[in-house]
Amino acid sequence: MKAANEIDAVAATLANLPERIGDIIARRAAIDPDGRALCEAGRFWTYGELLVACDRVAAVLRDQGIRPGDRVLIIGENSVALVAILFTLSRLDAWAVMLNARLSAREIDTIREHCGARRTLYLDQVSPEARTHAERHGATPLGLGDAGAVRISALNEDCRPEPVFADGAKQVAALIYTSGTTGAPKGVMLTHRNLLFIAAVSSSLRKISPADQVYGVLPISHVYGLASLCLGSLFNGACIHLEPRYTAQNMARALREWNLTVCQGVPAMYAKLLEMLKTTGETISAPHLRFVYAGGAPLDPAVKREAERIFGLTLSNGYGLTEASATVTQTRLGEPRDDCAVGRVIPHVELRMVDARGRDVPAGEAGELWVRGPAIMKGYYRNPEATDAVIDADGWLNTGDLARIDADGIVFIVGRTKELIIRSGFNVYPIEVETVLNSHPQVTQSAVVGRDVEGNEEVVAFVECASGASTDAQALMTYAAQSLAPYKRPAEIIFLSPLPAAANGKVLKHKLRELLKQR
Repeated sequence: MKAANEIDAVAATLANLPERIGDIIARRAAIDPDGRALCEAGRFWTYGELLVACDRVAAVLRDQGIRPGDRVLIIGENSVALVAILFTLSRLDAWAVMLNARLSAREIDTIREHCGARRTLYLDQVSPEARTHAERHGATPLGLGDAGAVRISALNEDCRPEPVFADGAKQVAALIYTSGTTGAPKGVMLTHRNLLFIAAVSSSLRKISPADQVYGVLPISHVYGLASLCLGSLFNGACIHLEPRYTAQNMARALREWNLTVCQGVPAMYAKLLEMLKTTGETISAPHLRFVYAGGAPLDPAVKREAERIFGLTLSNGYGLTEASATVTQTRLGEPRDDCAVGRVIPHVELRMVDARGRDVPAGEAGELWVRGPAIMKGYYRNPEATDAVIDADGWLNTGDLARIDADGIVFIVGRTKELIIRSGFNVYPIEVETVLNSHPQVTQSAVVGRDVEGNEEVVAFVECASGASTDAQALMTYAAQSLAPYKRPAEIIFLSPLPAAANGKVLKHKLRELLKQR
C-alpha cells in the first residue's frame, strides 16, 4: 500500500470512528454476532456473546458503586474477564487501570494509591499472583456472569470522579503506568480517540479481517497489547487466542495447533523461542501464518534473520511508546527489509528530528525524535510538570529516543537520549554494542548501560546466555573487539539469567543500573 493510498484508506476509516472503545464490540456484534472474537482455554466467544457478557458486567459494576470518572484498578493477566471488564468500563465512562499481576506488592500499592482507585478487581482465576494480591488486600469474591468470577476490594469512599466528556478525544479510556528509564511510575492518560486511532491504523496496516486468528500473549495491561493487538484485532473482526503468559513452549504449541495467521511479540519472545528450538531440536509448523511482527524493544539482526528462516516470512518491525498509544512507525506488508529499520511513520502522524536546542537537524542525521498526531497522550495523570516537560505548546511529544530518517522516509532508532553513554568524549549507543553481543551464537540477549567512573563513563554489558553455554566474559570481550572500536567495548561483562524484564518482555535497564550501584 503506497503512502498516498494508505493515507486515503485510513482516512476513510477514521471518518467513521465511534466515540468509545467499547463501541467496537457493539459494532462487530451488529455486523456478525456469530463471528468469533476470543478464545480462552479452547472455548470460543462470539462477538454477540462478548456483548452480552459486557452488559452483565456493567450491571454488576454499577451495583458495586462504579461511576463515570472513577478509576478502576484491574490486576490480572490476559483473559476473557479482562477484555470484558475493559470494554465495560468504557461504556460506564470509568477509567481502566490495568496492571499485570506479576508486579511486586510495592509497585501495585504505589500505583493503587496514586490513581485513587474506586475499586480494585483481581482476576484470581487466571493468575495466582492476582490471588495473592487479593488476599493481601482483603478482597472478596464477585461474580461477573459468563465472564467468570473475580475478587473485589472494598469501596474507596475517598475516590473523587474525574470530569467526563462526551468527546472521545477528551475522555480518558485507560490509564497506563510506565516506568520509563527511571523506574518512577507515571500514569499515561490515553483517550478513547487515542486508542481508536491506533486500532484503526493497526488493523488497516496489518490487513486484519474476520478470517484472522491472532496470537494474544502480549499483555493487554501494556499499551502494545492493548492498542495494537487487542483493539486493533477486534476492530476488524478477528479472533484473539488469549494466552495469560509467555513461554517459548506455549508459543511453539500455539503456532502448531491454533491455525494462527497473525503473531505479534517483542524481540525477547522470538529470541527465547529460537533458543528453545535450538536446544530441543524442534521445528515450527505454522502453515496459516501470514504476518509476524516485532515491537516494543530494539530488534536484533541475528534474531530477525533466524526468525525469518524458521517462519519463512518477513519479520516486520516497528517503533512506538506508551505516550503515543503504542505505534509511531511500522514496516509495511509487501516491503521486506534486510535491516532492522522500524519503517515509515504511520498515516496522519508527523515526525521531527531535533538537536539538544530543539532545532531540526539536517536530513539523514541523527536527532531526538519528536512526534505529533492523534495518538499522543492527554498527559501524565496528576503530574502536569512531567507533561509539560515532554509535550510542547504545539503538541510535539519529545520521545527521548534518538533516530534518523533516510531519503525514502525509513526511520532507524539509534538509541535513547538518557541511555547514551559518553566514553572519553565519544558517543556510545547501547543498541550498537548489544547488536554485536547478540550475534554471538551462545548469547540469547544482552543489555548495555553506562557506569560513572572518575571523570568518565564506561560501558557495562549484562548478558543472558543460552542454556548450556560455555562462553565466558573474556571470550565475549574478544568476540566484541572484532566489531567494536575500543571506546565502545564493554569494560565489564556480567552474566545474568534471566535479565530483569517487564511482563511484555522488555528489559528493564533501570533495574540493571540499580544492580550496578549495589556491586
